[in-house]
Amino acid sequence: MATKITVKTDGSIRIEGEFEMFDKEGGKFDLSGRTVVSLCRCGHSATMPLCDHTHKTLPFHSEVKARVLPPPVPK
Repeated sequence: MATKITVKTDGSIRIEGEFEMFDKEGGKFDLSGRTVVSLCRCGHSATMPLCDHTHKTLPFHSEVKARVLPPPVPK
């Protein structure tokens, strides 16, 4: 299954499919076979970077609509 990323209104970023997660030093997360995780966008999760639904108790609001991105800047 191709990786699917869904940015939820007022919520998390849900990642489904085959993927790997790494921290900034290159350490690999042990996902224990998970093919679905939700990443925090509000910044208040106790399980960062994973979502623990804390955003539901905060005045966090973010509505994201799909759009065409500009072409990448050549390197």
